[in-house]
Amino acid sequence: MDVEEISRRHLAAGAPDDEIVRLLARDVLSIKHRRVTPAYAEAFARAVLAEVKNSTGLAGDLFAFEPSGSTMGEFGVGSRGSGDFFAHRQLARIIGRTEAAVGVDEMDDAGAVCAGGDYIITTVDGMHSRLSDFPFLAGFHVTRATLRDVYVMGAKPVALLSDIHVADDGDVAKIFDYTAGVSAVGEAMGVPLVTGSTLRIGGDMVLGSRMTGCVGAVGVARHLTARKQIAPGDVLLMTEGAGGGTIATAAIYSGFPDVVEETINLHFLKACEALLASDVLDGIHAMTDVTNGGLRGDAYEMAETAGCRIVVVEDELRTLVQPNVLEMLDALEIDYLGVSLDALLVVAPPEVAPEIRRVVESAGVAMKEVGYVEEGAPESVLSVGGEIRDFTPRFRESAYTPVKKVVDEDKRDFEEMKIGVERAAEAALAKKLRILSRLRSS
Repeated sequence: MDVEEISRRHLAAGAPDDEIVRLLARDVLSIKHRRVTPAYAEAFARAVLAEVKNSTGLAGDLFAFEPSGSTMGEFGVGSRGSGDFFAHRQLARIIGRTEAAVGVDEMDDAGAVCAGGDYIITTVDGMHSRLSDFPFLAGFHVTRATLRDVYVMGAKPVALLSDIHVADDGDVAKIFDYTAGVSAVGEAMGVPLVTGSTLRIGGDMVLGSRMTGCVGAVGVARHLTARKQIAPGDVLLMTEGAGGGTIATAAIYSGFPDVVEETINLHFLKACEALLASDVLDGIHAMTDVTNGGLRGDAYEMAETAGCRIVVVEDELRTLVQPNVLEMLDALEIDYLGVSLDALLVVAPPEVAPEIRRVVESAGVAMKEVGYVEEGAPESVLSVGGEIRDFTPRFRESAYTPVKKVVDEDKRDFEEMKIGVERAAEAALAKKLRILSRLRSS
């Protein structure tokens, strides 16, 4: 509960000060009734209102921004679909072209810069927002995710960093349990957690126990396996997958808690370790983890970056989903191609494919050929029994919890929203250039 946001809304609606204080005090007591008095709640509410008044109506580059007219939820930001991909491409515009070996404009799993003859890989992943009440799972899965993003760039992870935020009323134990999950994966893979930050969400202004955070990783590589190297004639190879934070969330909130156990493994990371230790790594063009909107989203992004047509063949795809996970997805009518499976997807010339499979399977991980790359417009399509079908990402990833199924039905016109989002991105870029000019002139 964000009391600052609540106060701003009441103030904008023209509510009298005393009424705003009364409503805020009521909200404070609803959360903190066992620890604060009504007098404290009223004093707190008056202080919040005073701060909100002092910070309302400020103008200029440092205080105001161009609104897009769309909320994060309406536009699907973070929901790993077409809205999310569009927003990320606006971020790339604002950042612009850099000297990075792999920059944000390439929409890869991680970025890379050259240093001392090697490539330094950096990446960061946010914990799954619905795992707030399950800190160990949140820490475990976000750490595995960020390490995956380093590995798929052909890099050896060398360090982890953690950022954890818990709202004012959250138990301190959450930061410990979360860190235990992070450290469990790090220690299992020999990658130390070396730094981090611990804060409250919104300081005093956000009540409740919600937790959020991220884990970043740094890696070193000599040979990059970035998406831009994908070429016509390549084949797609995919490992088995049991999912991570998304599948764990679907299981918990849909009444399948036993399925969570299937997500606690290091199969992906072990497969990558085996590839990094083998000579076949140099023959791989690209690797990615099947996460962003499932195979639908990743294939689309890869085709866009490489400028090729990617054909995914469904014939054996279902056999690569862990059976208990697939049974749950089928029972819940969740499209397994549009949800994060945390499988490893490798793109390479056909002549090296057998050796890639041999190396991966030597690590105890199943892998099969699931598609190919050909010349053509940058797009991804699905082949089902020889019939080509549309395989573009949906507006959001597959709705994998009861709440998401409801939210998925509430959609505004995407093309209309895109206009406002582009306008807001252009305004942010223009502001960046104005501030840069000022800094450089001084």
